[in-house]
Amino acid sequence: MKTSLCMSILAAGLVLVTVPAAARDSLAALSEQVRSTEIAFAKTMADRDLAAFGRFLAPDAVFVAKPVTRGPAAIIAAWKEYYQGAEAPFSWSPEQIEVLDSGQLALSTGPVLNPKGERIGTFSSVWRRERDGHWRIVLDHGWPECHCPKSP
Repeated sequence: MKTSLCMSILAAGLVLVTVPAAARDSLAALSEQVRSTEIAFAKTMADRDLAAFGRFLAPDAVFVAKPVTRGPAAIIAAWKEYYQGAEAPFSWSPEQIEVLDSGQLALSTGPVLNPKGERIGTFSSVWRRERDGHWRIVLDHGWPECHCPKSP
């Protein structure tokens, strides 16, 4: 009796270990995790905390700009000027979050605002859920707001 109970408990434990994390966490919950992470990431700008900014970067992160910046050290160096001074030169917030069914990658996108609150651009960030459960940026791209004529 004890042996079969132990085998049942062991089998249940193996099932939990082998079930993908996405199956344990709903996509809605994962989406909310990414939203909260993006908001905390953006708060580093408002708080003028470059060190905190760096903690959101994956070791293989790439920021797509001119020039493309690869790796946390280079990204932090490129963004250092944005963290100087008392006032943040811009802010951003997630407007849309999409998580892959695997639960391992997510896209966040939304507006970039100047200090007056005017939209000056759009950002897109790709987040990866790391082994420790934290979401970290692997790709980031921002571009200026398009003032193109609207289609009829």
